[in-house]
Amino acid sequence: MKSILKYKFLFLTSVFFVFSACEDDLNVEPNTALSEFDFLNNPENATNLVNGVYNKQLDYNMYSFSWIGITSITSDDADKGSTSTDTGTDKHKLDNLTFDATDISFNDVWEGRYAGIYRANNALFYLEQLTIDANLKNRLIGEVKFLRALYYFDLVRCFGGVPLVTSKIDINDTETINDVVFNRKTKEQTYALIETDLLDAIERLPLKSQYSNNDLGRATKGSAQALLAKAYLYQTKWQSAYDMSGNVIASSQYSLLTDYAKVWRESGENGTESIYEVQASLTNGLRDYTNVQGPRGTPDLGWGFNTPSLNLVNSYQSGDVRKAGTVMFVPSTLWDGFQAPTSWTNPRYNYKAYQSQSAESWNGDKGNTAKNLRILKYSDILLIRAESAFQLGFSGEAKDRVNELRTRAGLDPLTSVDLAQILNERRWEMAMEHDRWFDLVRTGRAQSVMALDGKTFIIGKHELFPIPSEQIIASGGRLTQNPGY
Repeated sequence: MKSILKYKFLFLTSVFFVFSACEDDLNVEPNTALSEFDFLNNPENATNLVNGVYNKQLDYNMYSFSWIGITSITSDDADKGSTSTDTGTDKHKLDNLTFDATDISFNDVWEGRYAGIYRANNALFYLEQLTIDANLKNRLIGEVKFLRALYYFDLVRCFGGVPLVTSKIDINDTETINDVVFNRKTKEQTYALIETDLLDAIERLPLKSQYSNNDLGRATKGSAQALLAKAYLYQTKWQSAYDMSGNVIASSQYSLLTDYAKVWRESGENGTESIYEVQASLTNGLRDYTNVQGPRGTPDLGWGFNTPSLNLVNSYQSGDVRKAGTVMFVPSTLWDGFQAPTSWTNPRYNYKAYQSQSAESWNGDKGNTAKNLRILKYSDILLIRAESAFQLGFSGEAKDRVNELRTRAGLDPLTSVDLAQILNERRWEMAMEHDRWFDLVRTGRAQSVMALDGKTFIIGKHELFPIPSEQIIASGGRLTQNPGY
């Protein structure tokens, strides 16, 4: 999949297409314009269409600095990092919860997801017209539906109800753009679309084991089920979350890796714990994810942002191996033998974002790495099952699922479990993985937890991030702002 997903599909008009390949695998010269007739009668183009939807995930405005900022630096798990004078444009404001609608991070996240949705809608439009094997078409449609749901899931968690664009849009059709692109729907309507897309994808997609090695990393039935279980969790649809997470567990496609520390290393990519990852390669890498969080100083491995907080470090129980697998301490000897020196600026860095230059794929380009980004993991599913089980009164199963994670973490099993313990396990298991802020908001604990971290969370405002000012201006004021901004 790492080699398959190296193509970027660029939509130019409703008639002409350009495919640009990073290498020479496509039998289409770069910048060759194809007529719509030629395109629709070449079955090979179907996969390339869908690869373009995947490839958007590698871009800077998807999972890089801005996403790291609003999902992690905002939380009590992380501090801004870098140096006191390096604000990262708006990352100091995110860290202090003093952000506003003009900050660049929100516009990046908005534009990145809608660019992905735009590609998804175009891919679905043309897939329906392509004359290709019916089974392949069915699977590819399922993959795109999963990706579109994932992009909307990011948006609804950040902004609440958003415009729901579900079809190919003519960029010159002002009336449709005003009615659809610049018209926010409710949070409930947004989740309804996510559920519809994922239920459709579940019916179309194969199990992980049914893919060939060349296609490993594509969306699977388990990917769609896992994301749907998570969407149900965020809506407190406990029975649905319980049932859907149970489907993933019962599929026997996934299991925990023995060594927690290896989950985020190259050796753990697409392993038994992986349900969905952003696929990266040396020729088409993940833009600046590791660079943003790499240790700053001498030797220089990155920008030094998003450093694990002392609050997080002190929260772990004694003997929990997840602390050592999450937090890179300075000084120390890293897992690949590299000596983390005192000449680095900060005392801690995100170990899960570390890119080894000696023991993993490396070409010297810190801003374009082959490190995959984990989006959905089996451990997350166990936590969803545990939380929903507890809410339904199945405390025995909740305890059992939590103890699966505690056993791997080197901790004694619990004899009973309450909600606070389940949520603590979620924090430790998923630390620095971009869920902590959303977990605090959805469980209603954000104000009290942020206060303990010296931050002021304003009820009625900070549950959502602001709609970017640039988008409101572009809409001519049609897009409405979230409360408090």
